[in-house]
Amino acid sequence: MSRFFTYPKAFVFAGVLMLLALPIWLPVEPVYAEIATTKHNLSVSGPGTRKSTNEAEVCVFCHAPHNSSPSGQLWNRRVGASYTPYTSSTRKSIAGQPNGASLLCLSCHDGTIALGEVRSRGTAISMAGGAMSGNSLLGTDLSNDHPVSFVYDAALVSSRGELASPATLARPSKVRLDGSNRMQCTACHDPHDNANGKFLVVANTSSALCNTCHIKNYWTGSDHRNSTRTWNGAGTTPWPHTSGTTVAANACENCHRPHTAGGGQRLLNYATEESNCFNCHNGNVAAKNIQSEFNKAYTHRVAFYAGTHDPSEPASVSSTHVECVDCHNPHAVNAATGSIPAVTTTPALAGSMSGVRGINISGTEVNPATTEYEICFRCHADGANTPTPRFARVISQNNKRLEFQTSNPSHHAVAGAGVSTGTRVPSLISPWTATSRVKCTDCHNNNTGLYSSGTPSAPTGTGPNGPHGSTYANLLERQYVTTDNSSESAANYALCYKCHNRSSIIGTGTNSFKEHNKHIVSVRTPCSVCHDPHGISSTQGTALSNSRLINFRTDVVTKSGTQAIRWERVGTTGGRCYLVCHGENHNPLSY
Repeated sequence: MSRFFTYPKAFVFAGVLMLLALPIWLPVEPVYAEIATTKHNLSVSGPGTRKSTNEAEVCVFCHAPHNSSPSGQLWNRRVGASYTPYTSSTRKSIAGQPNGASLLCLSCHDGTIALGEVRSRGTAISMAGGAMSGNSLLGTDLSNDHPVSFVYDAALVSSRGELASPATLARPSKVRLDGSNRMQCTACHDPHDNANGKFLVVANTSSALCNTCHIKNYWTGSDHRNSTRTWNGAGTTPWPHTSGTTVAANACENCHRPHTAGGGQRLLNYATEESNCFNCHNGNVAAKNIQSEFNKAYTHRVAFYAGTHDPSEPASVSSTHVECVDCHNPHAVNAATGSIPAVTTTPALAGSMSGVRGINISGTEVNPATTEYEICFRCHADGANTPTPRFARVISQNNKRLEFQTSNPSHHAVAGAGVSTGTRVPSLISPWTATSRVKCTDCHNNNTGLYSSGTPSAPTGTGPNGPHGSTYANLLERQYVTTDNSSESAANYALCYKCHNRSSIIGTGTNSFKEHNKHIVSVRTPCSVCHDPHGISSTQGTALSNSRLINFRTDVVTKSGTQAIRWERVGTTGGRCYLVCHGENHNPLSY
């Protein structure tokens, strides 16, 4: 009997139709050609150092036509390890075990199975170059890797915000979700094509890949997106895992690393929060050396805290800490200078503080803050651990929001114009007037900052601006002597004389308080003994006793007999004191 059998023509035709209906893998040859020149070619012909010593087949390390894993894609490897997924306080997607294409990728990249162990071979394929290591080895702890295998849908976009519509992650986009609308490794990586490096589906120059999904608020105008500054070659490279040579070219990756990140939550390059900023803001990329400011005697102590700050924390900080991102939004920072000097309306916020949450003068959260003091109030107002005052005073208050209320008997003009009007503050140096507004950083700033010397209208400092560090206590930008019995000089009270004319304050023919010369020069009493520089809350003080920022320090001033320590206003310009100071009894002493 013949070994061959002749089929009826109709049956043959039907068979041809069936074949045409089956999937046809037309890209086989192009895919093979692409992968052959990449490190994913683990055969003896592969270009990498980690490859087989004798296996000539290229695809066998991942795929097999028969006896493949039921995971899909004719997978030729075992899968099923247990993983620790990425999680964070701001994550809205559901964290679970990897599945789909991500699970297939991890069958090599978790390092639990040797590269040569494939299902279609009875024995492991002999390999050279050692086990997988370096950045390619993700391990089973994926808490420091971009999350995968979560459903990316409209509900996630609505709850999370700052994400692209899932409709954009479909053909013809090269960044795609899988058939179940899940984000997988293959959204960013094409394992067969390394034309863009790191098997990325699109080049990530200027974070083009990141920005396909992540649409961060303020990012378009941010210096971290637009700056063309480069590394000057000093110290260590600020961009160890990227190929970009400018801040703009690295964009997101100036601070973030999608795999094996140093800081797991939010995938920061370094676990120590401030290191992600100092990497560039040490004078080697950014124009000013901010890092060195934190070596001064008085600083916002970012190095004292680790892992305490959280983006989901209340705007009014309840857990004591300070980090760079409490005052700066890295997605929003820009070079806008704000109001210099302060103006009669709300002073414009500097671009370095753009997009940051705050607390307004009423105690309500504002997002974003529109003026500088609102950001300062996050820590220096209603928080449970607000820094304590430097001196004990007759009226004690550590809530700066209450001290700066415009209804107070007196206050420095931060939240609104001061109480005194017209010519009642004759010592002010132009361009300041009685209706001017001041900012916290007009007093609290780097002692080498732009405004640390010169006049308000002509600052001459050359250092970085902002209250990062100072050689003067309380992060003051200029000298403000508070030690009793100190000599008066332009240097000792430089902070006061920045805005208040020294001749007007201590001159004998001045229109200011005529006894200033006696108290400050002759008796050598510091300004701080009588004046509380922020203000006196209306819930504690009165216009009778606490106008002109009067709130005596009790470490210098004591009671006169049983009289309460106080000053009383008399008329428009007069007053009298009830106290003992420097051995002299004022009971009362009128001025």
